[in-house]
Amino acid sequence: MAKSQSTAAQSTADKTVRVRLVKSLGGVQARHRLSVKALGLGKINDVRELKDSPQVRGLINTVYYLVRVEE
Repeated sequence: MAKSQSTAAQSTADKTVRVRLVKSLGGVQARHRLSVKALGLGKINDVRELKDSPQVRGLINTVYYLVRVEE
């Protein structure tokens, strides 16, 4: 049973999501600016490959209108 759990953990750990900032942060709520910064994005067309986790998905959902997800 321990083996199946470890392989499941590895498969979820291997999943990544690519996020690209496509809109400017001018005129955006400060909280949303912080979410973009937490994703590691700073300038337009910056791309980051992040581990696909609920926390990252929550940040992406917060600023969905500023970023594009490239899976």
